[in-house]
Amino acid sequence: MNASEDKLAPAVRSILDSARERSGGADRLAVDPRSFPAAVADAEAAGRVPVVAEVKPTSPTTEGERTDDPVELARGMVDGGATALSVLTEPDHFGGSTARLGRIREAVDVPVLRKDFVVREAQLDAVASDLLLLIVRFLDEEGTDSLATLYEAAKARGFQPLVEVHTRAELEQALDVGAEIIGVNNRDLGQLEVDLATFERLAPHVPDDVTLLAESGVTTVDDVRRMRAAGADALLIGTAIMDGDVREDTERFTTLDAAASSRDPVQGAPAGAAHKSDEPTDTTPTNTDHESR
Repeated sequence: MNASEDKLAPAVRSILDSARERSGGADRLAVDPRSFPAAVADAEAAGRVPVVAEVKPTSPTTEGERTDDPVELARGMVDGGATALSVLTEPDHFGGSTARLGRIREAVDVPVLRKDFVVREAQLDAVASDLLLLIVRFLDEEGTDSLATLYEAAKARGFQPLVEVHTRAELEQALDVGAEIIGVNNRDLGQLEVDLATFERLAPHVPDDVTLLAESGVTTVDDVRRMRAAGADALLIGTAIMDGDVREDTERFTTLDAAASSRDPVQGAPAGAAHKSDEPTDTTPTNTDHESR
């Protein structure tokens, strides 16, 4: 165990340990993905807030379990205006499965993210999806492949990698491998604490041509407005949608006042202006070659 891994919360370390042990698919996949950036643009054009709704039966940070038919849940989310879906495939801590993702992807016509903790190339071949989560903090650890290796391997198979970061240093790693879709996780995997200011600190350093998601901690329409004002192209929302009627909850987030939730909230401001933040930024020394928003 290295110093970085030792700082993980015990529940998260358990997830990583399980991920190291899981096998991959028997054959190399070739995916024909539904474009996520195009889906985000279509939602914007239709006046909807781009939301990635998460089919999440349970998790270490929530209570209870949803036992509804996951396909019906997914259809309800799409009917509520979801731009894409996130489906948990991690079996030991989140009750997910690759078979469930396959059923859901066949039943809907929006992009589907495989939400799992992929740490070795063979695990990419477990199931086809449109997007694939790669968590920077989990990679380059003992028993894992590097972010660069997994990113290139995922792209070669046709996946659209969603590279998840939490710090400025992790963001630079994502940009260095050429990540085109980046998610900022507002949850610290060390303490499992959520702070929406995490997104606000990192968003100004993300280039305009990257599709940027806010992940974790979005529970109200005010949170949606806050993340959109800070520069979120889309929001990944799980518990706040799963805790109730999923169609109604999804619709509540996707159809709130478009003007108030616009990514560029200042009337007349040039595109990208909202990403210039007055919030204190992470002072971690980083590579400054990337053009920021």
